[in-house]
Amino acid sequence: MSQKFTSNLLQWYRDHPRPLPWKADNDPYKTWVSEIIMQQTRVAQGTPYYLRFIEAFSTIDALADAPESKVLKLWEGLGYYSRARNMHYTAKLIQKEYNSVFPDAYDDILKLKGIGPYTAAAIASFSFGLSYPVVDGNVLRTISRYFRIEKSIDDTQTKKEITRICEDLIRDVDPAEFNQAIMNFGATQCVPRNPECTTCYLSKNCKAYKKGDVSTIPVRSKKVKQRNRYFQYYVIVDGEHMFLRQRKGKDIWKGLYEFPMIEKDEEWKVDLKKDLAAFLLYKGVKIIGLEGHQVFKQKLTHQTIYAKFIMIEITKPVILEKEEIIRVKQDKIENYSFPKTILNYLKGKSQTTLF
Repeated sequence: MSQKFTSNLLQWYRDHPRPLPWKADNDPYKTWVSEIIMQQTRVAQGTPYYLRFIEAFSTIDALADAPESKVLKLWEGLGYYSRARNMHYTAKLIQKEYNSVFPDAYDDILKLKGIGPYTAAAIASFSFGLSYPVVDGNVLRTISRYFRIEKSIDDTQTKKEITRICEDLIRDVDPAEFNQAIMNFGATQCVPRNPECTTCYLSKNCKAYKKGDVSTIPVRSKKVKQRNRYFQYYVIVDGEHMFLRQRKGKDIWKGLYEFPMIEKDEEWKVDLKKDLAAFLLYKGVKIIGLEGHQVFKQKLTHQTIYAKFIMIEITKPVILEKEEIIRVKQDKIENYSFPKTILNYLKGKSQTTLF
């Protein structure tokens, strides 16, 4: 069955080419960038980001020498910003420890920050021809269905079992071709919902298809715990200027900019004087405009963000209460990188002025 799986998979792959820009020369740097960008991202969405990223940072040195703010700006809208920060850190490390040459041993690649077994296997196989299978969600689903594995793919032992199966499948073939084939197959043929099994090259020997339980495999046991968070943003405009702050601390938006914000409870209570006192010396500030905007929703893996924006126009300069609050010109706002929620809000505004 293993040989049939591999031969049929590779035939499907040859009959269904999927040109991707980072596969042109299998440069390990480009492979790395592409794999990090495509994590939690569809190829159609991620490809423009990849092209812009490589245009801005064509080499490891270019990325290592770039300011973090520029790296985050190019990542803006992709989410999971720790990926970008880890890439920037790792580029500096490769520059220092490996003389700007990407390491070519699997164990060395795996030690790099932000690179796990899947990404290490992709780089090792695509760029160096090493026989390490990639095992991502697409592969877990494909193997689970074909071999009818009814144990939860969330369990570590199940993932190890599927990895061992893939190690057997990849053993006597070109690892780069096999890995690309199974990744493409899972992404376009053996999809999560309503796969076209009747036209599938592998369905004849697929155990889940034969049993009629493709829709229930793979099995998942863990449910991601979700929490709701409510952000009250204050968009404070002072003539041609407005106020921003850079997020600090250990969260997914570290290094990005935002409007001054208070995290609220679900009742959306607005206490203007109390809230603004966290950012500005409120006494003596005359508010000439106050407008509430719609609620913007952003669903993340473990949380859902509900964001509300309150616009405030003021007539005279104010004293900043917090050092992290900065005053910037509205026409320079595009130079700053923002979380997706704020980007969605800004899309509804003029390109030249917010208000």
